[in-house]
Amino acid sequence: MDKALFKDKCNDLSRGDVISVRGYAHRTERGELSIKAVDIPKLLSPCLQPFPIQEFDRPEKDKQALLDADRHVQLLSTKNVMETIRCRSTIIRSLRNFLSRRSFIEVDTPILGAVASGATARPFETKATEFLDRRLALRIAPELWLKRLILGGFEKVFEIGPSFRNEGLDKTHNPEFTTCEFYTTHTSLNDLMSMTEALLHYIHLQVSQEHTSSLATTLPVLSKDQFSGSFPRLPFIPTLENALGLYLPPLHSPDTLSTENALKQIFHQKSLPLPQLPTIPRLLDKLSAIYLEPRCIDRPTFITHHPECLSPLSKSYLDPITHQKLSARAELFINGREIANMYEEENSPFEQKKKFDMQNTFTARAKQLVAADQSKSSALDQDETLESDTSYLEALEWGLPPTGGWGCGVDRLVMLFTGKEKISDVLTFGNLRSVTRVKGGR
Repeated sequence: MDKALFKDKCNDLSRGDVISVRGYAHRTERGELSIKAVDIPKLLSPCLQPFPIQEFDRPEKDKQALLDADRHVQLLSTKNVMETIRCRSTIIRSLRNFLSRRSFIEVDTPILGAVASGATARPFETKATEFLDRRLALRIAPELWLKRLILGGFEKVFEIGPSFRNEGLDKTHNPEFTTCEFYTTHTSLNDLMSMTEALLHYIHLQVSQEHTSSLATTLPVLSKDQFSGSFPRLPFIPTLENALGLYLPPLHSPDTLSTENALKQIFHQKSLPLPQLPTIPRLLDKLSAIYLEPRCIDRPTFITHHPECLSPLSKSYLDPITHQKLSARAELFINGREIANMYEEENSPFEQKKKFDMQNTFTARAKQLVAADQSKSSALDQDETLESDTSYLEALEWGLPPTGGWGCGVDRLVMLFTGKEKISDVLTFGNLRSVTRVKGGR
């Protein structure tokens, strides 16, 4: 082959061009793995845009430009972006393998429905040309659909797929996100927590084997020791009361206004700012964020047995020690961030109806607070609501076996194992702001 012709043809190529080269593998004098060409390179597809320089060569002033670039440009120039997506694939595959090996059946449930149920959140609403007189909603969780399958006779089911919540964007939230949920009959809360420990250990093992050399993680909780053995368990009420040095009022009292005022008094005593809409669930959530979640930094930790008012789809019981109505529920926190939620499912249609009504009471109270102070209307726009799904209540009348349910945000799981601090970094095409951005503008 004429070397002069070879160099001349190579000079016609630009960085980013897709080419075909025939030859054999060899190493250069410096030891770099290369191809020793025996034919002139063929241009398959030219790159007509200025190809971005590699990350290690990039001046500081160009880093923001890369953040603003389309995702395919980031993938071309930043190896870590592509490796994060590969790691995401490993984690999702690990979830499937773990559950499939335990005889779970993977299913698909509706994304569009008449009611957005299964969680407390504000849904996206739309219409279909076939049913212009009906309001449709994108699902906020697949939970009630999956439990209908348990009602129909399946014993172990799971689904990995998208859900949608019409709420804000921040470092850990995106309106479109991926969840993994599974449901299994005759399974207790302790069983669910043990499965969670085994699952996290398995995922850690798979990620370590496939990505240790190519993807550096920065979170200290990712050591092997952190995922071995049982995780600490913090009971919600006793741990919170111990941290406060105070007893909580009876949270299941029918006099919800007195309970709300008693919780506000605790905030006053501790000089804590009230949430914008201080309903009972929001007050308890705020106390948990201040006093409980920071205790889940050093290693994976379960917060267990939440007040009934925080868990409307969970079984509940009157605790003989705290004398509070508690749920058979646990949340897993790692590095102070919620990773998974699990509970024994409420299977009484009568109790479930009461819990739907209880949530409606809290929503009505939030609206009442806004009516008294219009400056809080923006908070009401983001207020979490749980719609009463009457068809689900009717389905429960067929008899739901004792069932354990489990769910996790896949995106947060990927953030954990890749050391990313922003959810947009682990989504294939970034967050909603990125995918809806008009070319050339913000």
